Amino acid sequence: MFCFQCEQTDRSGATPGCAATRGICGKDESTADLQDLLVYALKGISQYAVRARALGAPDDDAATFVLYGMFTTLTNVNFTATRFVTLLTEAATVRDRVRAGYLAACAAAGQEPEPLDGPAAWVPAEGTDGLLAQAAEHGVTVGLPLVGPDVVAARALNLYGLKGICAYAYHAAVLGSTSAEVFAGVEQALDYLAGDPSDIDDLLGYALRLGTLNLAVLELLERANTGTFGQPVPHPVRTTPRAGKALLVSGHDLRDLGDILEATAGTGINVYTHGELLPAHAYPELAAHPHLAGNYGGAWQDQQQDFAAFPGAIVMTSNCMIEPLLSYRQRIFTTGPTGWPGVRHLKHHDWAPAIRAAQALPGFAEDSPEDRTVTVGFGRTAVLGAAGAVVDAVKAGAIRHFFLIGGCDGALPGRNYYAKFAEETPPDSVILTLGCAKYRFNNHDFGSLPGLPSLPRLLDVGQCNDAFAAVRVAQALAEAFDCGVNDLPLSLVISWFEQKAVAVLLSLLSLGITGIRLGPTLPAFLTPGLLEVLVAKFGIAPIGDPAADLESALAGAGA
Repeated sequence: MFCFQCEQTDRSGATPGCAATRGICGKDESTADLQDLLVYALKGISQYAVRARALGAPDDDAATFVLYGMFTTLTNVNFTATRFVTLLTEAATVRDRVRAGYLAACAAAGQEPEPLDGPAAWVPAEGTDGLLAQAAEHGVTVGLPLVGPDVVAARALNLYGLKGICAYAYHAAVLGSTSAEVFAGVEQALDYLAGDPSDIDDLLGYALRLGTLNLAVLELLERANTGTFGQPVPHPVRTTPRAGKALLVSGHDLRDLGDILEATAGTGINVYTHGELLPAHAYPELAAHPHLAGNYGGAWQDQQQDFAAFPGAIVMTSNCMIEPLLSYRQRIFTTGPTGWPGVRHLKHHDWAPAIRAAQALPGFAEDSPEDRTVTVGFGRTAVLGAAGAVVDAVKAGAIRHFFLIGGCDGALPGRNYYAKFAEETPPDSVILTLGCAKYRFNNHDFGSLPGLPSLPRLLDVGQCNDAFAAVRVAQALAEAFDCGVNDLPLSLVISWFEQKAVAVLLSLLSLGITGIRLGPTLPAFLTPGLLEVLVAKFGIAPIGDPAADLESALAGAGA
């Protein structure tokens, strides 16, 4: 295998990348290679889909399948090789259906169909061994001797950003929110990559187009979340357990959480969130369930110790899964795009097995003697509702600086930087945070905003899925001060980890935002040559010493 799509990437060799029989994330060689082949197959679907959509014959079911298929290839989502064998067979069937639709649309329009090759002409081999042999021809570094590492890196930047876009779009789609613009954008991007582009300037330009597409996707997702569950409102969340049977829901998927809450109503089971589902407590329709008992544990990388200590059943939704330990493997379930070999997968929103497990397990014997809470729910509406007072405080000199400190967390060393940076920010500054990186510092008491005792200085905007809200807050502040976002007293200190983070980074770059500090390490797929271009154009910089970076930000450099 060879994989360099996330921050876990092995950097011990001359060429960064997990190249053994097992990646650092736990993905085995067969699964990694089959994922690469699935991406290739999805390109083939999209080659026909682009042309069919242009003739007024879209296949939105195929487009949704593409979103789902791409999502399964993200880091820490699905580790089950047999599932990818099935998906490859499905992809060929979907591709043939889209091709038939394209040919029919050509006939109806009196046009000759365009002959397509490459992924569009792929025929799945017989059996897993045959598919693995095909996969060897379609990995992420194919063509490296011909086009060189910088082109491969630019292609990877587009592909990994697109993977994040598909994940966000799938989150919206499961809530019934889709868009022809988004479907078309994803199909066009895969069609573009199917042509093996090799012009670096063109590839970088396309990456920025994907950043713009991701903004549309994030807006679609925000509307889906708020339209289904209400506008987030500030809400204290209990982080210590209550007595009773217990079921823990991790990942990102709000719909799955909502369905589980409905299914467990009246059963005596307390439902807890974990990781990136902490912000779910801010949504009124979810918080209305009295058995949504609180949040248990920390970020996704803590799940092995958290899940082992949790005395109930566990449901893993969407992404951020680590190999389950034997101590809880019989009481964890996966759903949606997630999967692990030997772990029971819940299909068609049948939560009964997880509910039975929760009822059979002991749960918590008593309430925790402590009653600790963290406050969530400072989404776009909540923050902009106080924007006038915040702007006045800035003009009066009571607020000196804004920091966006957040993103995707991980387990490798260096991430304590974000806690140190946040804790050293001056009392006359505001911290916006989103994503699971906030677990590094969200239990720290930062006090309230200067002159605004009703607002805490740390404002939790939500999941990484809520990045659109943070962007809109920054744009609203820029409008209030009649300046550009880059002219604001605002510093972005971002913890990147996987492909959703790459999509958000592309969105920020597409808006022309510069001076972003990124870490703890820069993406391994960015070659020195490509990184040099991004540094020159956007001022991207690696994180360094927290105190020095903070001093630089307050002085105006990198802000």
